[in-house]
Amino acid sequence: MAIRNFAEIVLRGISQVFLLNNVITGILFLAGVFYNSWLIGIGAVIGVLAGTFTAMLLKYNRNDINQGLYGYNGALVGLATVYFFGFNMPSLIALFFGAILSSIIMNIMTKWKLPPFTAPFVISTWTVMAIILILNIMPLQTAQLPNASNLEIVPALSRGIGQVMFQENVFTGIILFIGILTSSRISALYALLGTALGVIVAFACSFSLSMINVGLFGFNGVLCGISFSNKKWSALILAAASIVISIFLIYGMMGLGIITLTSPFVLSAWLVLLLEKRLRDKDKGQTGRFCC
Repeated sequence: MAIRNFAEIVLRGISQVFLLNNVITGILFLAGVFYNSWLIGIGAVIGVLAGTFTAMLLKYNRNDINQGLYGYNGALVGLATVYFFGFNMPSLIALFFGAILSSIIMNIMTKWKLPPFTAPFVISTWTVMAIILILNIMPLQTAQLPNASNLEIVPALSRGIGQVMFQENVFTGIILFIGILTSSRISALYALLGTALGVIVAFACSFSLSMINVGLFGFNGVLCGISFSNKKWSALILAAASIVISIFLIYGMMGLGIITLTSPFVLSAWLVLLLEKRLRDKDKGQTGRFCC
């Protein structure tokens, strides 16, 4: 395989973090992460490489590999592992193991009726984190939330996008948004809807201002929005429903002390897809009875 082709696969894998497939978008996403933290950026690169190489060695579907579908979960594992445990030898070993596991889980889940989304990342990262913490290999690094007395609307919107890649930097969020826009204007619009609803709903429900301002109620909504992005009005309804559900899932799971990652996005999107399918099947059944 030519170096250029492999580089494109890796960059597509980075862009698939936001469910997009665009080389330039992947470059912009990496630029945004490296701007804020080059160590976390390296983690993403190691993760996408490990996930992609695993799929190649195990001879998974070639077209899926070329589209970056075996890279993005590994990239997210890399981002999360370095974010939560720092950049050191134990965390790099955990990152490598988690990225490999994410590709194996991805291959299994591609046979399901529901799209995997970022579930392989969530499962593999939870597994790695559990092993590290149970064996007391290294401590979890937790960031202190800044005290907030006012809602910071623009920073909150930007950070809601940035938090998809574990970035709290406002400018990084803007770079990531430009990356989304480069790939798809409709996806960019739905990403804005996701982060905006995260701010609006959380603020209306009097959730923590500190958490709102750093984008913690927006990033799952961003992915929900992009996953349903379409020019049809029905897609807007599905996206909004998924986004709102994800916000309450985040709040509930955090209240239980769970590190949510993107599980609220996955669960809410699956729920909405299943409900949509059930309603569609019901409508077909009713139409069939009338026709007969």
